[in-house]
Amino acid sequence: MKQTSTKSSQAVVVPFRVNCWSSHIYYLLTRVATISLILISLGNVVSAQSAKPTWIWYPGDFEIWLSNQMQSKRTERNAFIPPFWRVYGHQIIVNFSKNYNLDKPEEIVAKVEGKYNVTIDGKYVQTGIEHITLPAGKHKVNFQVYNQVSPPSIYVAGEAINSDSSWTVEIVHNNSSENLPGKGKNGFAGSWNFNSPGTPPSQYKLSTKEIKVVDTKQGEHSVLVDFGEETIGFVKLKNLTGKGKVSFYYGESKAEALSIDSCELLDHFDVNGSGADFISDQSRALRYVNIHFEEGVKFDDVSLIYEYLPIAHRGQFKSSDPELNKIWNVAERTLELNTREFFVDGIKRDHWVWSGDAVQSYLMNYYSFFDNETVKRTTWALRGGEPVESHINTILDYSLYWFTGIYDYYQYTGDENFLKSIYPRMVTQMDFVLKRRDNNGMLAGLPGDWVFLDWAPMTKEGELSAIQILFARSLESMTACARLMNDGKNADLYNKLAIELKAKIMNAFWDKDKQAFIHNRTDDKLNTQVTRYPNMFAVLFGYLDPSKVEAIKNNVLMNNSVQKITTPYMRFYELAALAEIGEQKYVTKEIKSYWGGMLREGATTFWEQYNPGEKGAARYAMYGRPYGRSLCHAWGASPLYLLGKYYLGVKPLQPGYSEYLIEPALGGLQWIEGKVPTPDGEIAVSVTRSLIKIKTAGGKGTLRLKSIKVPKCKSGSIKRVESNIYEMPLEKEKEYSILYTALND
Repeated sequence: MKQTSTKSSQAVVVPFRVNCWSSHIYYLLTRVATISLILISLGNVVSAQSAKPTWIWYPGDFEIWLSNQMQSKRTERNAFIPPFWRVYGHQIIVNFSKNYNLDKPEEIVAKVEGKYNVTIDGKYVQTGIEHITLPAGKHKVNFQVYNQVSPPSIYVAGEAINSDSSWTVEIVHNNSSENLPGKGKNGFAGSWNFNSPGTPPSQYKLSTKEIKVVDTKQGEHSVLVDFGEETIGFVKLKNLTGKGKVSFYYGESKAEALSIDSCELLDHFDVNGSGADFISDQSRALRYVNIHFEEGVKFDDVSLIYEYLPIAHRGQFKSSDPELNKIWNVAERTLELNTREFFVDGIKRDHWVWSGDAVQSYLMNYYSFFDNETVKRTTWALRGGEPVESHINTILDYSLYWFTGIYDYYQYTGDENFLKSIYPRMVTQMDFVLKRRDNNGMLAGLPGDWVFLDWAPMTKEGELSAIQILFARSLESMTACARLMNDGKNADLYNKLAIELKAKIMNAFWDKDKQAFIHNRTDDKLNTQVTRYPNMFAVLFGYLDPSKVEAIKNNVLMNNSVQKITTPYMRFYELAALAEIGEQKYVTKEIKSYWGGMLREGATTFWEQYNPGEKGAARYAMYGRPYGRSLCHAWGASPLYLLGKYYLGVKPLQPGYSEYLIEPALGGLQWIEGKVPTPDGEIAVSVTRSLIKIKTAGGKGTLRLKSIKVPKCKSGSIKRVESNIYEMPLEKEKEYSILYTALND
């Protein structure tokens, strides 16, 4: 084994991290709940075989860097459109360290992205820093990495010492008084699936595969190509010959592709082909591409190099209604296309990461792909770095969704390590939000804020009741996360603020005469307009007693005289609120009407906005542009969530499905069946009007069902909890058949 010199004459003591011990103690007192993490924080001591090696980086760095790469690709008719919000960069200098206790010397192989040095016990390794021999005994190895181009990253492989999430990662700051989260604190290293020394993070690319055209229409110097459904990728011209100009005009609709003066995306190329294949240099969203080429330019065929993130299709749904089945399939296709480096809003126009869109994608994902890594990447990318200078995406309500999305993630996955890693940035983001409250302790748009809520004609001035309800929910999410992190001081603060805010909301915005929440208050003057938004959020979050829920259901949510919602974005919450209170039969009709309406308009993926009253060219117009509307928008995929959670009825009661509930509802259908993914496998549910079949995964479950007669199950014990409602405990990895008599729901 090669020996590396570590003589004192060839090394110096490293001057950084003089306050490391005090920061470890602070971390232990405020963040740690388990003995294993305590051991990590006290030294990351290695004395046995460790995990397999992987590339690691400072938490959030790769995600921020990758989002900058992706979000800087947006164009509109070849005009570059950068994000308009605060863009953060990765850390330039990062320390990676590990304490170890070896019985014998060990050689490690190191790969590093950036310029770097290595120290053992504070002394520089002078030679052979790619192959380092670590001495036996208790020691500390440290990599200090500098990289301006991409995130400083390391890959260390040995017998007992391998780079993984247990390594200490720290930001280097020369100014000891600088108060930035992460300074001098031990934390879990960032990592993903870069498990080979030859695949560093900076070389990450999505996967590709070639797909064929479905139809073509030849012109004199053009060809209109149809790939049959919405897709994304690089257009390929096979055996291109000749010299001249080639133009691609892309369209999510045929009309858009044919409109060379108004289509949102286009490319122009000067080619000089000699029989080789030509592939466009940027992936584009399309169903159609209208290819124009000058005389003398020829090619044999057209195909698409489809660009995608490989994901598992774990969730399933099928029912007695063929249209509803197609809606599920198209929703799954919609979400799949928008699940890329991150959960993006839409693959054609923005191709950006928006918090309001993302938090819905997370929930849909839990009932389809259960792709934890894309949730984590998106959460990091949205948050960015320090210091906090604006709301996420500059949108007030999008900051609030960001908090709730993290707690939802923890509930579905039980991934406490991610929560520990992201929590410091949750605190600083909430600090920013709290500083922007008005004298009433509420949130209103301030200079630089965008109050979005929805694309709808309504005032967004002053204190919107819906925003205050979302604010209360975000405070509750922060309370729960702070308690999990043993941050009692902040947990008490957030809880107190949430209780006070909910009381203020009821006093200010509940109209006793209208028996509903009114819209907003400006300069202490109430606007008594009733909108769906605050009412559906209050129902969905369980903030109301049964009498108020019933009033809102009748006066607002099922009242056609109240302004209707025309975006799938807010229909998500509206229908979830109705399903939450047992109105699945009504929700079924609404899904078939709204999402089925898009299918009847020829949709192969679901749209950013849909108004059944719009016909012809108006279906595609938005933002003052004839084809500005996205026809493949992630928030259009909400039936995945609605059908998985409220029809198959599966939801976690404790983090990671350690305890869960199955409460199926037919919603007027004759039968439903499907699978819901969990960390321990899929839970399978099949329901007719007389028989329920369940196959459990891990965790402790409870079946809750409604039945006219007392249900029967040979392998389970059923008890009555109230009139026509029964419950049965479910053991892990077991199959059940329950005979019952369905209510006429």
